[in-house]
Amino acid sequence: MQPNIVFAFADDWGRYASAYRRVEGPNSLNQLINTPNFDRIAREGALFTNAFVPAPSCTPCRSSILSGQYFWQTGLGAILQGALWDERIPTYPLELEKAGYHIGYTYKVWSPGKTANAPYGAERTRYESAGTNYRRFSHWATEHAEELGVEAAKQVLLNETRDNFNAFLNARSAGKPFCYWWGPTNTHRSWERGSGKALWGLDPDDLEGRLPDFLPDVHAVREDVCDYLGECQAVDAGLGVLIKRLEEIGELDNTLIVVSGDHGIPGFPRAKCNLYDIGCEVALAARWPNHIPKGRTVHDFVNLMDLAPTFLEAAGVDIPATMTGKSLLPVLKSEQNGQVDPQRTFVVTGRERHVATAREGQLPYPQRAIRTGDFLYIHNFAPDRWPMGDPQGLDDIHATAPSVEDLTQNTRIAYPDLDASPTKAYMIHHRAEDAIRPVFEIGFGKRPREELYDLRVDPHYMNNIADDPEYDPIRKELAANLMQTLRDQNDPRLVESPCRFEHAPYAGPVEN
Repeated sequence: MQPNIVFAFADDWGRYASAYRRVEGPNSLNQLINTPNFDRIAREGALFTNAFVPAPSCTPCRSSILSGQYFWQTGLGAILQGALWDERIPTYPLELEKAGYHIGYTYKVWSPGKTANAPYGAERTRYESAGTNYRRFSHWATEHAEELGVEAAKQVLLNETRDNFNAFLNARSAGKPFCYWWGPTNTHRSWERGSGKALWGLDPDDLEGRLPDFLPDVHAVREDVCDYLGECQAVDAGLGVLIKRLEEIGELDNTLIVVSGDHGIPGFPRAKCNLYDIGCEVALAARWPNHIPKGRTVHDFVNLMDLAPTFLEAAGVDIPATMTGKSLLPVLKSEQNGQVDPQRTFVVTGRERHVATAREGQLPYPQRAIRTGDFLYIHNFAPDRWPMGDPQGLDDIHATAPSVEDLTQNTRIAYPDLDASPTKAYMIHHRAEDAIRPVFEIGFGKRPREELYDLRVDPHYMNNIADDPEYDPIRKELAANLMQTLRDQNDPRLVESPCRFEHAPYAGPVEN
């Protein structure tokens, strides 16, 4: 029997789930939150500890997942804005539909390509008749909490998820297997300030001493992270609605459920839109009774583009030759814990253009990285450019900054590849202070061509050792392995001259 496939994929949700407490230290942020529904998927299936996105930006990541390829192999899907989909590239939902599956989605999948050629964005597959207020979870719940009460306001949004899922289920023919993508965006900016505490009972002061070393450990930043963790709990609550509904219709145990996110936390330096762990590492758990042995913790390195061939193999559908990702099904079905596939010891990630206008000429910030169990090596192809976008004069620490309100609300006012946020505003306004200046430079400043971090002693990647002679053999080995992978996979950065990503339509004005 072909399984149903439910993919819960939250926007900007990094590795934040209480199931990870058991593999992290006592100072982990995951010690403070509760995600019982994600934890159930992990407990009754497999939890992955080394899952990474192919690119820490929504469109290239989603293009890669849908097509099962590295993002640079997806045409204009490799950039965030102005992207159109090449309909010649197979995607797993449409391959499943050809094989008889009922497909559909709610909220975000691959949003920029809103044309007939979009891989999974046609109106016929969208199920949002109950509304889209879940996208603004903390804002909507806060607005209605006085009238309805906090829990009742949250329940209205959970009912929206249930009703949208019901509309999808009711549209399928009897006995037909289904493939559903639930893509909540509430973990994307913005969220209601103070909502982590008001809606979820999370205390910003409990985060003291738990933030990564590259963030100021001050109340404004702790509250910002706390509000984000509240949104992560909201995602988990919605996941619980899907699980309960599958139970009610008797389909839970014939459904492969996979839960993950498209990259790390937004609005924080070194996170979203960066190749450091906080930008690329994500939660991943999968449940499929009688196929995935329960209670397993898997340390294999996973690039999320591997999900497309995984879903197709699980459904017994041929995997297109274009899919360069490798199916996870053998790893999922194994009885082993820890390292299952001895070949899965690294992932390659990358980035080109995020916000189109981040740099003059709409130029990208090209990066590629290789992450192993002990090391992170990053190659910056254009170190003369600003990684977070043009500073608009704010690289002068004595220049007058825009208002806190503007920096909290307007992403494009300065460093536009970093989302507007209270954390961004705080760090820019305090950048001249001795305690803030070093982390401001790390987060906002230009970077050398090569970066290397020994994660065994430097888990927050603060000390670049690319020029340390002691690590030179490791740097050379990682660089060679990275470049070989890029050549093998026809990355334009290595195999084209000039590189397509430096010219229209990938750079410069793009016509939609």
